[in-house]
Amino acid sequence: MPLPKLITLERWVSLTYGDAVNIDTARRWCRDGRIYPAPEKHGRSYFVAPEARYTDPHASPRPRLIDRIHGAKAA
Repeated sequence: MPLPKLITLERWVSLTYGDAVNIDTARRWCRDGRIYPAPEKHGRSYFVAPEARYTDPHASPRPRLIDRIHGAKAA
């Protein structure tokens, strides 16, 4: 199965939030682990899956690894 294409953090913010979120805020979200699935950092730039979403780690738990593994087997 091919890996999903990643887009730049700037593009993801533009597509997902328009002008409502500053890029510096999005970078902080990356550093704090608030974007799921986690962005990849290449050099000084972050790359994000287009379907990635902001998650508040205090509001709802992330899917457990075992649940993600079982979900991948079912697909």
